Amino acid sequence: MKFLKKLDTNIWISDGDAVSWYGMPYTTRMTIVKLRDERLWVHSPGKIIDEMMTEVKSLGQVSYLVSPNKIHHLFINDWINIFPNAISYSSPGLRDKRKDISFDKDLSDSPEKEWEEEIDQIIFKGSSVMEEVVFFHKKSETLILTDLIENFHPDHFSGYKKILAKITGIVSPNGKTPIDWRASFIFGKKEARKSLLKILSWKPKKIVISHGECIYSNATEFILKSFKWVGLTKG
Repeated sequence: MKFLKKLDTNIWISDGDAVSWYGMPYTTRMTIVKLRDERLWVHSPGKIIDEMMTEVKSLGQVSYLVSPNKIHHLFINDWINIFPNAISYSSPGLRDKRKDISFDKDLSDSPEKEWEEEIDQIIFKGSSVMEEVVFFHKKSETLILTDLIENFHPDHFSGYKKILAKITGIVSPNGKTPIDWRASFIFGKKEARKSLLKILSWKPKKIVISHGECIYSNATEFILKSFKWVGLTKG
């Protein structure tokens, strides 16, 4: 069984088991990018599985462990313990939330020098409760998101959870930012629009989504549809 799926040149994803989020079964997804110097950049590190780790180590040296937002932290400490020489990066707010994790650095609104030639990044601003760091792998033209778009298959949930998912707005093909998080942008729409314009300037062709179905075509159209709530006007 292969745990890593090659998405494009030097970029892989790995689908993990579902975790409970307020009683909802949320599937998980990790993204790995192999940089030119053979070092590995790991986004939202997943649950440690021996066979998966063998595949990861075969790709190169795990050097950068990235938490994209303050609710994606469940397994990062396990990775830090296994790869003590890797540099770990806290997303905005996570360092204060997880004082038990010794993060090396904090992610900013611009890429780190270690990966700036290959991966761009921006903090998606405007929310009063959480900021997510969004990444763009230049070579594969892949946008890497965490919770800003959730896009679960219509049959992933059942019963009342299926109804709740539809109300929340996280069911494909119309996945978007969950309604509770959208509400936190009520006074930050201007900042959100600025962030969205930066993302659109990258012109991504694919979107990795941590929870749900990824997007492999018509990425710009999907982004505009999913972020319609931001109120971006043409021109």
